[in-house]
Amino acid sequence: MAAELHVELVAADRSVWSGEATLVVARTTSGDIGVMPGHQPLLGVLESGPVTIRTASPDGPGTVVAAVHGGFISFADNKLSLLAEIAELADEIDVQRAERALERAKSDADAGAERRAEVRLRAVAVR
Repeated sequence: MAAELHVELVAADRSVWSGEATLVVARTTSGDIGVMPGHQPLLGVLESGPVTIRTASPDGPGTVVAAVHGGFISFADNKLSLLAEIAELADEIDVQRAERALERAKSDADAGAERRAEVRLRAVAVR
């Protein structure tokens, strides 16, 4: 079995996902970052974007994708914490609702809502 790191993805209102992973890719203010077991300790600010978590199971590798809207990323001692303002697993996202929200945000010129809807749709596409 490949080396793994423990991952906790937490939103302000709930624990979104927890488990073992071989790789996590997230967007920070410094750019996209990939974290694997043994990575140097880090602390960063999360940008809105999809987070991809590669898992290893007895049945083979899997992927968990979440739409994350702001927050922090921290890694030390093979433990990765993603503390997000808002986070949704791609499997939880209602595509039609996200598309309607995007259209509404564009017509209202609401840049924040538009960005959130776009991130949701990108997370579903990555999945």
